[in-house]
Amino acid sequence: MSPFICSLIYGLSVLLVEVCGTYEVDPAKVAAQSYAQRRTVARPQFPPLRTLNPAATDSQCRSRPLDLVFIIDSSRSVRPMEFEKVKIFLADMVDTLDVGPDATRVAVVNYASTVKIEFLLKDHPDKVTMKQAITRIDPLAAGTMTGLAIKKAMDEAFTEQSGARPVSKGISKVAIIVTDGRPQDQVEEVSAAARASGIEIYAVGVDRADMQSLRLMASQPLDDHVFYVETYGVIEKLTSKFRETLCGLDPCTMGHDCEHICLNSISSYYCQCREGYLLNTDKKTCSLKEVKVEVIQDPCKCEARLAFQKQTQNSLQDLTARHILCVLMEGGTAGDRTGSCLDTRGKGLLGLLSIQLTITS
Repeated sequence: MSPFICSLIYGLSVLLVEVCGTYEVDPAKVAAQSYAQRRTVARPQFPPLRTLNPAATDSQCRSRPLDLVFIIDSSRSVRPMEFEKVKIFLADMVDTLDVGPDATRVAVVNYASTVKIEFLLKDHPDKVTMKQAITRIDPLAAGTMTGLAIKKAMDEAFTEQSGARPVSKGISKVAIIVTDGRPQDQVEEVSAAARASGIEIYAVGVDRADMQSLRLMASQPLDDHVFYVETYGVIEKLTSKFRETLCGLDPCTMGHDCEHICLNSISSYYCQCREGYLLNTDKKTCSLKEVKVEVIQDPCKCEARLAFQKQTQNSLQDLTARHILCVLMEGGTAGDRTGSCLDTRGKGLLGLLSIQLTITS
């Protein structure tokens, strides 16, 4: 190897040692520095996940079918961010309801100086499209014509043409009014007319709402139909309250007196019997259907007698299969087989079949 190359290699070696010494890394120092950085750098804060009232998951609690109309104040006093809180409240309420054509139908009436029906009871048969429609609602601003809004809801939103169900169906009509101010029109008479037409009114006051006006609008008892919250920021707390208020219990799961089948109705339950049985006059117990033996041929012909005997035997076998036993009545003879059927389960004389067989050669 030439002297020049040896000198070059030596020089590079010395330079490499100096560089390594300059940038020597101490693991302990690195760990300490990293810990200090972790302490000084703020972690991002994420809002907690919003959950609804645990009562909403109660298996014995379900919202009863309703024709429900929200009447919401979007006057000038309701700031844009506050109105967004109202829309969140509406969406949360929809989440707690059993929404559907045969369950709860929902409409929204928006008002200020003017009144606008945002969507009707018949417009959205499912929660997804309904909540999408809620997000598209804009405030109207200006005044607070609450009485006009109630009248429009009564005359247009709660009609059969708009999706409300007939009175004969027994579906409750409910209006929930949300406002933060004093009405600029009369509410007493129109509210009384709405209640007289069968509409149950809940009044929700926020912040500066006039409590006297809320009482004039709401249904009785007032303690159950008038609510107040300090700000729109806490209006979502009412979701659980309305969940309990609008909740309907399942009568069949709570206990019933039906012998066979219990079916829920709107506010109670009714009984039904299994196939082959009839519901008794007490509307709770069931009895076996009567078995009739019909002779469709001329009884004077020999073939008719044989057919009658065969049909009778089939009927007796059917009764035996259903735990019914035919026994001879007191005083009967083998030649004169007059029989009556007794329920072998001890329920007494049923009188389901009384026949006389005369066998002649």
